[in-house]
Amino acid sequence: MERREFIKGLVIGSVAIGFSPSLFSQSGYPDLVVVTGESPEKITREAVELLGGIRRFISRGDKVIIKPNIGWDRTPDMAACTNPEIVKTVVSMALEAGAKEVIVMDHTINQAKRCYIRSGIQAAAQSAGAKVLLTEDQRLRKVNLKGEWLKEWEVFVDFLEADKIINMPATKVHSLSKVTLGMKNWLGAIGGSRNQLHQKIDQAIVDLSAFFKPTLTILDSYRILWRNGPQGGRISDTKLMKTVVAGTDPVATDAYGATFFDFKPQELLFLQLASARGLGKLELEKVRIEKKTV
Repeated sequence: MERREFIKGLVIGSVAIGFSPSLFSQSGYPDLVVVTGESPEKITREAVELLGGIRRFISRGDKVIIKPNIGWDRTPDMAACTNPEIVKTVVSMALEAGAKEVIVMDHTINQAKRCYIRSGIQAAAQSAGAKVLLTEDQRLRKVNLKGEWLKEWEVFVDFLEADKIINMPATKVHSLSKVTLGMKNWLGAIGGSRNQLHQKIDQAIVDLSAFFKPTLTILDSYRILWRNGPQGGRISDTKLMKTVVAGTDPVATDAYGATFFDFKPQELLFLQLASARGLGKLELEKVRIEKKTV
């Protein structure tokens, strides 16, 4: 059953399905790839290729939504938002695979138009052929998330109607959750008073991650925000890693991303909770990881 067909049958919005890690567990591909190199485009393409190629994830005629982090009014060298060249590359690959439409959007923290422009993501995504959308309240729909803590919330309908979702977070420290990677990136797919979620941020992250199951997670670690996250503001807050981490297991992807900040995955509550919920593997020694430099 296709993702959109499943969701159309929901009145109040049950669990939005995509590809879970178990769908790939019997394949000959790694669960996680880590690619390092000078070119953001080359390392992104190589990462997806090592996972089986873009056509493993995107089919002809798919409506694809790409969810980067565009939350902050910051230039790319500040590492507060996803690298625009990496976003552009994934848009291009999705269209090369025959996607009918590729949408790029995020619910920003700072003023949306400034974030979209100053991050470089709007221009980069549009140049590759994506439709770049602002998050408008009229496109919100209250759905039943069926979370353990977060029961109902407003979700942008674009995520509900997509055939495939590609999660493209930045790699940053965060004052509440310690890090913000793929799983926390889903806060940009919802509306409402998101500051209320700070009461139990780890539980909220996991409930949202259980709802938004991405086809693929591509973690931009080309330049990471090492200090003063999640918005930074100085190049001295960043560290150049020249790396992309991509995987079909969202927990393992975040677990690996946490190691860039010298955190053990087991130290992060949201990863503990996600693992206990069966959303993916927390122990990296149990994850099939392939590393490459290009």
